[in-house]
Amino acid sequence: MNVIDELEREQQKESVPALRPGDTVRVHAKVVEGTRERIQVFEGLVIRVTGGGLRRNFTVRRVTHGVGVERTFLLHSPRIDKIDVVRHGEVRQARLYYLRGKVGKEARIRERRAKELAAPAAVEAVEPSATKAAGRRGRARAKSPAEESAEES
Repeated sequence: MNVIDELEREQQKESVPALRPGDTVRVHAKVVEGTRERIQVFEGLVIRVTGGGLRRNFTVRRVTHGVGVERTFLLHSPRIDKIDVVRHGEVRQARLYYLRGKVGKEARIRERRAKELAAPAAVEAVEPSATKAAGRRGRARAKSPAEESAEES
């Protein structure tokens, strides 16, 4: 273990939400104005997540008064107070730059469903030998003497 890894581990935050592109987040960033420091909330869509470890950063995009604004934050920065994940989006790409050219309903992203919600209802287990015995049309077929003797042993 070298010294740089130890220093990076000390500076990382303990509780960081798992961010993925397509997620809508609310970032509470500390802003210094003169001698005062206040918290400014920036809510938007995560269009990319890059880097790893202490250098991990993410870019958030939002449209305000018809103007698109993108802001990049360091995940482990002391300037970030907290990050709230508002909703999880379902996307197939890691970089959502194509959203820059879309406006209104075109820029919407489907919400990612939890795996337990998307799982189909439990299907009753059917014994495989019963389906073979039923044949192609669901009728029971007569067993040959060789099959009967194989089942008994």
